[in-house]
Amino acid sequence: MKLFAMIKNFHNDESGAVTVDWVVLTAAIVGLGIAVVASVGGGVGSLGSNISNALSGANVEMGTGGGIVPDS
Repeated sequence: MKLFAMIKNFHNDESGAVTVDWVVLTAAIVGLGIAVVASVGGGVGSLGSNISNALSGANVEMGTGGGIVPDS
């Protein structure tokens, strides 16, 4: 009889269900973050290369006005 009571208590215990919900929710958020980084990564790398090329082709003049003057 005590065995049946223990089985019934185990069946009705839901304390671990919340943990499973949080694990699933956290895994979904991490997966979404990885998907966003994978889809945006190529564009960000291309933009970084364009900025690098623009800055490496610029000349810095020290004069009265100063500033960056791009090559023509």
